Amino acid sequence: MLHPSYSDLMKVVNSEVEQGEAPVVNSRYSIVMAASKRARQIIAGDDPLVQAKETKPLSIAVEELNQGKVKILTEE
Repeated sequence: MLHPSYSDLMKVVNSEVEQGEAPVVNSRYSIVMAASKRARQIIAGDDPLVQAKETKPLSIAVEELNQGKVKILTEE
């Protein structure tokens, strides 16, 4: 099981969206794609932005999203 949950991650990512605007993330797929993209960046040599308990790149990426250290940009 993924900790934090998908719904918790979606709340964190969408927390800075103004009322009335479209959410940045509206599906699990978007969260998975963002986390996997960040994990690939970590594998390629980017420094982690958080001190994570885990050493796996995907776990680090999920923790970065959960702590709001990584922002997901819309296509606009």
